[in-house]
Amino acid sequence: MAHPRRSDASYLAHALRIAERGMFTTHPNPRVGCVLVRQDVIVGEGYHVKAGDEHAEASALKAAGDKARGATAYVTLEPCSFEGRTPSCAAALIAAGVSRVVAAMDDPDPRNAGKGLQILRDAGVEVTTPLMEESARALNPGHVKRHETGMPFVRLKLAMSLDGKTALRNGESQWITGSEARRDVQRLRASSSAIVTGVQTVIDDDPTLTVRADGFDSEFADLASALDKSVYVLDSKGRIPKGAKLASNPNAILVSCCPVSSAMRTMQVSSGVDGRVELLEFLRYLGREECNEVLFECGATLAGSLVAQKLVDEFVFYLAPSLMGNDARSLLNLTEIDKMEDLLQLKISDLRMVGEDIRVTAIQCQDSE
Repeated sequence: MAHPRRSDASYLAHALRIAERGMFTTHPNPRVGCVLVRQDVIVGEGYHVKAGDEHAEASALKAAGDKARGATAYVTLEPCSFEGRTPSCAAALIAAGVSRVVAAMDDPDPRNAGKGLQILRDAGVEVTTPLMEESARALNPGHVKRHETGMPFVRLKLAMSLDGKTALRNGESQWITGSEARRDVQRLRASSSAIVTGVQTVIDDDPTLTVRADGFDSEFADLASALDKSVYVLDSKGRIPKGAKLASNPNAILVSCCPVSSAMRTMQVSSGVDGRVELLEFLRYLGREECNEVLFECGATLAGSLVAQKLVDEFVFYLAPSLMGNDARSLLNLTEIDKMEDLLQLKISDLRMVGEDIRVTAIQCQDSE
């Protein structure tokens, strides 16, 4: 009995799945997967692992060898037209004799932006695009947003008790959530280009904010933990303790809106209306630094400022099965809301148990903008 032919969407879905294997290691490059199919048989597949290493298309072509001639290439992002750290993938597909390319989406990188697909068409390669574009964009939200707007994708992580508290009145907060939730946060850190916190969190918790290889399950956990990852501490008045763990991290950068004396690397940005670091300017700087996804792990004041200025693309809440009482510190410092119609409305995109805790992923509703 002959096997039924698989559809383009089926092969492209497979390419999206294997692209996820580079989730924690491709920065500043996008996560990309490629599947080569000839006569309804997969003859090669590959994915991008690390900047400077071969791209997904090159990996798949190497696996396919001569079988790539006449094959269809399913790629999650437009093949690159330019030669950077690695050769042009569009040129490599042509040289290998690929007859058709199915691309999930155009690459918003202005160095590419349709040029790769046009090179393929000019060489007589049949091109089908877009297909499963929404899924492809979700795989690389930071790459897409940075090249479309100049801003990184901002993810805000918050941990709280069921009554919306984050710390006791005296500032003690370790640990609200359980070990499985803390392991889950390691995955958020690993998938981010940079991590940002506020000085009050450093004063209260003295975090390291590092990616630990033993903190999460991934075939590339060791590589993810070894990659340099910038940690920014927003400290408008130079209050960071000299003995803080982050003060000895060579990848940590102190961000202030006035000159400060510190042994740490420092950068100065404008002051906002509240006398604190101007967040929009800071985020634009991160975009220029090729930061795709930025994770904020911070306290109520900085988190409240991000929310009030509508700078958060995705919220990740961890809810612990505990109650901390009226005198405990609240989740966000926001101005008082007088009318129910003025509430900031969120849309829950994912809800699941992580150990004994609940993880809620949400985005801001368009009506709230």
